[in-house]
Amino acid sequence: MPSTSSPRACLPRWSTARTDRPTWGGEVAAIAEMIGFELMPWQRHVADVALEYDPSTQRLVYRECVLTIPRQAGKTTLQLALMAWRATKWPDQRIVYTAQTRNDAYLQFTDSHVAALERSELGALFTVRRSNGSEAIRWANGSLHTIAATHETSSHGRQTDLGILDEAFHLVDARMEQALKPSMVTRDQPQLWIVSTAGTADSTYLRQKVDRGREAVAKGVTDGVCFFEWSAEDELDPADPVTWQSCHPALGHTIDLDVIRSDFTSMELAEFERAYLNRWTHGITSAPIPVSTWERRTDKETSPGDDVCFAVDFAPDREHASVAVAGLGPGDKHVVELVDRRAGTDWVVGRIIQLWDKWKPRAVVVDQVGPASTVIPELEAAGVNVVTTSSRDMAQACGRLFDAVLNDKVRHLGQPELTAAVAGAAKRKLGDAWAFSRSSSAVDISPLVAATLALWGVTTIEPEVEAETPDPLLAVW
Repeated sequence: MPSTSSPRACLPRWSTARTDRPTWGGEVAAIAEMIGFELMPWQRHVADVALEYDPSTQRLVYRECVLTIPRQAGKTTLQLALMAWRATKWPDQRIVYTAQTRNDAYLQFTDSHVAALERSELGALFTVRRSNGSEAIRWANGSLHTIAATHETSSHGRQTDLGILDEAFHLVDARMEQALKPSMVTRDQPQLWIVSTAGTADSTYLRQKVDRGREAVAKGVTDGVCFFEWSAEDELDPADPVTWQSCHPALGHTIDLDVIRSDFTSMELAEFERAYLNRWTHGITSAPIPVSTWERRTDKETSPGDDVCFAVDFAPDREHASVAVAGLGPGDKHVVELVDRRAGTDWVVGRIIQLWDKWKPRAVVVDQVGPASTVIPELEAAGVNVVTTSSRDMAQACGRLFDAVLNDKVRHLGQPELTAAVAGAAKRKLGDAWAFSRSSSAVDISPLVAATLALWGVTTIEPEVEAETPDPLLAVW
């Protein structure tokens, strides 16, 4: 059951502005109540904006509506209310609902659309055709609600008034849009809806829609295309419930924090962020280190000890820099820790010198060909023992961390920035081996690269041994 406390306001991160034009959003809200539910504030906002119409022509202002929102937010119920409203508002409407596969579309059609409508006050206004391949809801006024898979060409040549491309992150091209839009040209009130949670590296169609939608919102566009996005800001901690509340508009309405908290503990972090924070990701398969395994190596009470190595790395755009440390902790487990991560790079030299003077580490490791290599001269001039890594060393370092995680030979403190780097990391090929790729990763992986280099340093660089002072008596002999 949802929380009984008052839900916090959850505003869209991007949204086309509501103007003073009239809207049919209230009619959609009334249809929703007839089906058996009340529109949540976010749903009402989307309906009010998307269904604005020109008072002089009575025509919809927006021909295309793009909505991207976290999972379990209520997009299915909004779509159902929208389709039912469209079917009853005007006669002879053709409505096409699409999903990734015909089976996906069929299950949504039977389990969500038909089941809810048959239980509702609208049940006497339609009949259902269930024959395989020609499923449809036939309304008494001549409107028709059908389904299709996103790869089908069945919509070519048929007139369409409302098209809904659900879970559009599956689409790699615009073929379904190209099938539907020409069928809308001669219709009085055409609208195409593109609805989805954030995508992966393969979601090229949705990515273009999101980028263009954000740009339109930034420019204040209020006709043609409307855009709505609820998602977490990039810098917010994915483990913090405040982050969840900032971007999931169904919290406190139809779901509560315990549901999301439970999924946070059981899901891969990258997939959790995509599902519940609506953040784009390369997907969990792109992470060289399994995130669930990484999280099992968490020990928030551990320490790398005193005999340590530090390492530093920069993001490719130099907007952030990270310093990490590694040492041998309790139980013969090496410990990696993110010591510092800040915006910019001008703080790094001073911070490294401070750490060098305090801890007297074996060395400070820097990737010789990485973006942080620019600090090497200053560090060496300050008396810091800098050890640089070649491409071969970097491949060895990445393999060493990977093996240590999988073989339960390493611990970390569960720091969110380091875990996020592990989840968002991609890899690049180095000969027959691989290394983390800064440019291809979904996030700034400088925390991970720094931790990797620090572990390589403490397991490779021998500690200095102070020369023994000769015994003066022995010298006599």
